[in-house]
Amino acid sequence: MLLAIDAGNTNVVFALLEGRAIRARWRIATDPRRTADEYAVWLNQLLMLEGYKIADVDAVIIATVVPRALHNLQVLAEKYFRTTALIAGQAPVDWGIELDVAEPGSVGADRVVNAIAAHHLYAGDLIVIDFGTATTFDVVDYSGVYKGGIIAPGINLSLDALVAAAAKLPKIAIAPPENRSVIGRTTEAQMHIGVFWGYVAMMEGLVARMRAEIGRPTRVISTGGLAVLFNDNSDIFDAIAPDLTVQGLALMHERSLQA
Repeated sequence: MLLAIDAGNTNVVFALLEGRAIRARWRIATDPRRTADEYAVWLNQLLMLEGYKIADVDAVIIATVVPRALHNLQVLAEKYFRTTALIAGQAPVDWGIELDVAEPGSVGADRVVNAIAAHHLYAGDLIVIDFGTATTFDVVDYSGVYKGGIIAPGINLSLDALVAAAAKLPKIAIAPPENRSVIGRTTEAQMHIGVFWGYVAMMEGLVARMRAEIGRPTRVISTGGLAVLFNDNSDIFDAIAPDLTVQGLALMHERSLQA
């Protein structure tokens, strides 16, 4: 079985796959200081709860945007899974798609993996929106070329910055306001409106501008933890793909076996 690891700025996601089928998934807060031994103790218990064991894993692939976290994940693969981890974007699992941007080396691994998966799953020109620490908008053309995109502050990051900078504003949860009115009558309601509907307006506005610049019919694919929440309150999404990054890693692993 394959253990796919997506190490992001906020969380590290581990997914256990059999072929392309996801059998289990877990997440843990990103901490570059976490050792391979700590990962192994945690994963061993979770594997057993799902009816698996460490020996069932015979391949590991990693995509990371946190360079300091990579070494301990590689040690985890070597020491406990007895295999050398594949690193997305490095031989023998090079991207395999063209990155048509000014600085290809600076594109986050998760964004390229998402582009690979989205092009495999959906036809035509695409905008892939990933809700994470940052919210990214990535354009993949009909031939699978990565064309660039947008990086915006994630909604949680925006909210944290607002609360930290304004002493009298309360901490609120990310949730749709109780009604669709955009005129709040309490401080908390006004914050909900500004954060939630402001974010929806930002997404809808950017997608409209991107579609106009692309100039062809373009589908919008969303992924990440908040995709479903926003899908219920906006009509810009054509598809929700919660496991897009993991699916992209599985495809890259398959390709490495065929090389």
